Amino acid sequence: MTVQVRKAGPGPAGEVSVAASPRAGVELDVRRLGPHIGAQLPGLDVTALTDAQISAVRLALAEFKMLVLPGQFIDDAEHVRFAQRLGEVTFGHPVWDSGDVPDEIYELDSADGGFADVWHTDVTFMPTPPAVSVLRPVVLPQTGGDTNWADGEAAYASLAEPVRRLADELVAVHDGNREFGYYLRRRRSGQGNVWDGSQVTELQPVRHPVVRVHPETGRKALFVNPGFTSHIEGVSDAESRHLLDLFYAHLTKPEHIVRHRWTLGDLVLWDNRSTAHYANRDYTEHRVMHRVTLRGDHPVGPHGLVDPYA
Repeated sequence: MTVQVRKAGPGPAGEVSVAASPRAGVELDVRRLGPHIGAQLPGLDVTALTDAQISAVRLALAEFKMLVLPGQFIDDAEHVRFAQRLGEVTFGHPVWDSGDVPDEIYELDSADGGFADVWHTDVTFMPTPPAVSVLRPVVLPQTGGDTNWADGEAAYASLAEPVRRLADELVAVHDGNREFGYYLRRRRSGQGNVWDGSQVTELQPVRHPVVRVHPETGRKALFVNPGFTSHIEGVSDAESRHLLDLFYAHLTKPEHIVRHRWTLGDLVLWDNRSTAHYANRDYTEHRVMHRVTLRGDHPVGPHGLVDPYA
């Protein structure tokens, strides 16, 4: 099944339609949020989608990398069921205990330090980071708390050719200890959650390619992030810092970013294989978000698989 993107009929600026192949018998109307990343899919009810519509949503996600589905006033169980139709759902987080919510839910509660105000890609400190995240607001401040997504594919494509060639050769180390190591040791007594079939008892740094090849589209994206990438292998500390600073500055250029202002009922999906994101911490009122993630695979670089523990 392929995705076709074409101009739609009369409608708001930026409106296009994403159609599955004629055999699928379904077409989704979407409104693009940016020239490279982001689209809104109005008029859907995620509790009642057909299999063909689910397939079309997956195709749209691979194409646009971040989707907003407005008007989805769902509970945790419906949130999880929708995610399960898109793919295999993981535990909510490798180490975090979100309390009285389903195991598949990761709760980000500002009252318990649940902020995400650093650019990151979800759970890249594990050998198989999640492929997709599905997020909805539960409690929102009156103003603030927007989320921004950066397009790793557009960032890679707009690097100068010599820099792209260099990036293709590099491997980076991702380390979750800086963010979650103390929490795992002290608050969880070294007993985390089940991830990829095994209980997490430590956060061993892992190796991933600096450039990731998307398993569905074949497109390349920068796959480093300030939240979890500690350094680049095979270069000096100074060279690693300069290279990462270059990649981060380029990834988060305004032309690579789309920003979403949350409204209750929004459901946002994004592709972790080609994006990074940042939640603005510009509010003082309570903010609670619930996230479900879909199981991913080992990141593949331009030269193939990278052993995460070599």
